[in-house]
Amino acid sequence: MSNTGFIIEERSRDIGDFLVGRLLPFKEKRMVGPFIFIDHMGPATSGNGKYFDIDPHPHIGLSTLTYLFDGEIMHRDSIGSEQRIKPGAVNWMTAGKFVVHTERTPEDLRDDKERKMHGFQIWVALPKHLEDLEPEFFHANADDLPAWKENNIDFKLIAGEAYGRKSSVPVYSPLFMIELKANEDAYFDINSLKGECGVCVVEGSLKACDQEIPKGNMLIAKQNEDCGFSLSKGSHVFIFGGEPLPEERFIFWNYVSSDKEKIRKANKDWQNKIYPKVKNDEGYIPSPATPEKFK
Repeated sequence: MSNTGFIIEERSRDIGDFLVGRLLPFKEKRMVGPFIFIDHMGPATSGNGKYFDIDPHPHIGLSTLTYLFDGEIMHRDSIGSEQRIKPGAVNWMTAGKFVVHTERTPEDLRDDKERKMHGFQIWVALPKHLEDLEPEFFHANADDLPAWKENNIDFKLIAGEAYGRKSSVPVYSPLFMIELKANEDAYFDINSLKGECGVCVVEGSLKACDQEIPKGNMLIAKQNEDCGFSLSKGSHVFIFGGEPLPEERFIFWNYVSSDKEKIRKANKDWQNKIYPKVKNDEGYIPSPATPEKFK
């Protein structure tokens, strides 16, 4: 569940080797590998009574990945996890058959001081045979993630496998999510990355197909072979993707599944308040109006 006031609106266009848009999904591309949803939070300020507060809400059929550049969030969920996330760390929650969680500004930061909040919240669809697994939670500190320098670029492997390295985040299908920061003007090709590939431009800009792509945009490679882009000095991007799942995925509100009936049941349970609770939190976010295709 996102703080909708922080989200950059979608736009999309075709520039040749890439589709360019804002966030995932967008019209021309609903998923990239198993990645089905990306929220870009901020940058925004909190404090003076304005805090990051997402009440209890449900998920099924996916793993959530939270990654911050600025700010801190306290995660709590219905399996008893309680984990503060700081910039550079990863919170990875696998919903499986059903989980409820909250995301809030930590208590000791709820004061009059203004603080910056900036990061990504990402959903990764589970393989069909794992959609009903028991929910799990995993946290990786910033220092736990593989990091290296090459060709004037700082790399960090957030999740999955790439370039002979493997993140400690326990993913359930072949995927990758890599952070790049350019120390100088640089070129990056994606030929060696297996599966579908997307690029989020967080800061700075990149050049692809003779066009300048500014921050706030996402690129989707039509093909990885002989495909790449130039990064301007100081640019900050994320590369993500992997092998696509063979079955179609349906998405309604916070639910993802290969089976519409599972989504219907999960939403009915939420509406009837038959679900696991987050300890000491009686908050509740009502589900939105049900689209016709899920009735």
